[in-house]
Amino acid sequence: MTTTQTVNQQTQGNLSDHLTLGHNISTSGPDLATKEFKQASGGNVSDVTFVEYEVLLPGVSGTSVEKNITLDRGTRIELSCRLDNKYSHLKSLQVTWKRGNETVKHINKTETSWSIQLRILDNSKLGSYSCTLKGEEEISAVFNLQVPKIEGKEKPIVSYEGDTAVMICKSFGYTPIAWTWYMTNGSEQIAINDTLLANKYVINRISANVTHLKILKLTNEDNGVYWCEAAFDLGKSKGKLKLKVLSLMVPLKPSLAIVAEVVILVTIIFLYEMYSKKKEKGSEAEKEFDQIEQLKSEESNGLENSSARHRKI
Repeated sequence: MTTTQTVNQQTQGNLSDHLTLGHNISTSGPDLATKEFKQASGGNVSDVTFVEYEVLLPGVSGTSVEKNITLDRGTRIELSCRLDNKYSHLKSLQVTWKRGNETVKHINKTETSWSIQLRILDNSKLGSYSCTLKGEEEISAVFNLQVPKIEGKEKPIVSYEGDTAVMICKSFGYTPIAWTWYMTNGSEQIAINDTLLANKYVINRISANVTHLKILKLTNEDNGVYWCEAAFDLGKSKGKLKLKVLSLMVPLKPSLAIVAEVVILVTIIFLYEMYSKKKEKGSEAEKEFDQIEQLKSEESNGLENSSARHRKI
């Protein structure tokens, strides 16, 4: 017998999510949720995990609620839209479920709850499903079914020529079947084979959810965008990383700029001192010249005075 575990999660506003998980665990007593699901699907679900997501519609005209649902393996799923009881006065509601432009058949669980049931066996059934209630007011909700997202790194990884760069990708809460690394060459993505290029690349699966790519002996050609791809039962998901390789001259540029500034400053000081000394020497020479001229003038005046005295005698 399949047991059902129910978890209620409250989110902002009047939106709440109701999640029901099915597990193969023996338990005593009937399981109403499992029986209802089995009857609706017309199959045996004793060995199949299923999930049920329910969105509580706020009942405000023009409001749209969005819910992201992550699936990594095949499952049965039920998506439900339920109108809050305080809006049960809304009458003659026209309910429509769609996937894109395609209408999906739904069932009326209650007077205020409508659902669709899906078997997700591959990525062809992933995507966005919407329920819309039309009447006096229009209310809608969107369920986005997607494979787990891979966490890359937004900021570029910066390293220098000759060094080793390490890039990391993680999958939180879900275990990929396999990891694959790609490098971008123009518009193409080329898979990295670390077996054939063991002297350049090393790929390590640190844990089931984490993978590392080591790039050895970096050169300018290693600049660019890299992708890590995680494969799940229902599809693949990629994370993006960017590597920036700097020349060894780059860290020296600030030092060279400082040295150049110091050299220029020293040169200016040296030239200024030379100019000052030259100016001082010029001033001293002018003073000497003035003194000599003054002495000559005094001697000349002395001779004139002596001649005048001799004439008087």
